[in-house]
Amino acid sequence: MTADQGSVGAEPGVRFRKRTVRDLELAAGTPVLVRADFNVPLVDGLITDERRIRAALPTIEYLREHGARLVLCSHLGRPKGPDPKTSLRPVAERLSELLGSEVVLARDVAGPDSRRAVEQAAPGDVVLLENLRWEPGETANDPAFAQRLAALARAYVNDAFGAAHRAHASTAGVCAFLRPAVAGFLLEREVTTLERLLEDPPRPFVVVLGGAKVTDKIKLIERFLELADELLIGGAMCFAFFRAQGHATGASLVEEEGVELARRVLERAGGTPCELVLPRDLVVGDRFAADAERRELDGVDVPDGWMGLDIGPQTAREYAERVKRAGCVFWNGPLGAFELEPFAVGTRALAEAVAEAPGRTVVGGGDSAAALVAFGLDTRVDHVSTGGGAALELLEGRKLPGVEALDDA
Repeated sequence: MTADQGSVGAEPGVRFRKRTVRDLELAAGTPVLVRADFNVPLVDGLITDERRIRAALPTIEYLREHGARLVLCSHLGRPKGPDPKTSLRPVAERLSELLGSEVVLARDVAGPDSRRAVEQAAPGDVVLLENLRWEPGETANDPAFAQRLAALARAYVNDAFGAAHRAHASTAGVCAFLRPAVAGFLLEREVTTLERLLEDPPRPFVVVLGGAKVTDKIKLIERFLELADELLIGGAMCFAFFRAQGHATGASLVEEEGVELARRVLERAGGTPCELVLPRDLVVGDRFAADAERRELDGVDVPDGWMGLDIGPQTAREYAERVKRAGCVFWNGPLGAFELEPFAVGTRALAEAVAEAPGRTVVGGGDSAAALVAFGLDTRVDHVSTGGGAALELLEGRKLPGVEALDDA
């Protein structure tokens, strides 16, 4: 895949304000440090979701085609030091298969073995450093560690959107010692796609927010009250809104801290052009379990001893209809306990509606993306973000350190 293919570039109509790999002038054999996001789930050492690895391929292949010696780096999990269970070896092996050539895994992080592997690499070869978080200097954004990373290459590419909201040595600190510092295709596409939601979304713009906590989404809710035409709320956080309205919530998960925030949102919504929509019916269970007794409520008042675990069929139909007539849809957060099959109906209905929607469709957040994959619908959405926290912070209007550190266009 090359840079000219639209699927790897910026969103049409949105100017990306940083330099990208297209701007690099590389002599054959130039070592390039690429910060990728290979933080993939592992079960018994096996990768269970390789989307983040595949998302990095366009940038990797472009640099190989231009004769670079690639020095890839990433974190995996949250180890406090060297830990074989968080080794990037499974990533190196899978990446070797995808590229059709060996990816050399260094035995350290910017140490002697890393330097030796880079020196021995030929143009087009790929070296992967061990887990960045084996080094305490990574998350501390230690200048000495950042300088060691920088010494491995003569140019830097950040393609790790999922880590771009962290001011770590490999995402921000390294840029103080290594220039040029540019964005990869994935980072560019993520930023321009999400910024278009803020600047010029096709109308009507429908936003669907789920998840458990209002406190996690309050800044996003307030932002979209000003930008969206319709804001649909689901997931456990809807119970904070119901509690604020005086509805009974039974044994449902209610974030007490979020109740006052929800009350503030309800008051504010009346003065905005955005229509705030809450569920009109619910599915409840007598406990949080796949074999729980399930009951559909014609309303939102939850009886004592029961907990709301999904939106009801009326709400599912209404939300699906709103999504299908939207010019643009952004979805973040499941609408119920979709990991429990009896309570996956609402989230599945929404996922199907997003997949079928004729308008622009963007999905952000790990749980939403996981739901799409579980339902076999991830390839039918225009853009599924690889960064949960980074996507939310960008949409909230915050600056991402990993983007800000790059060279301006």
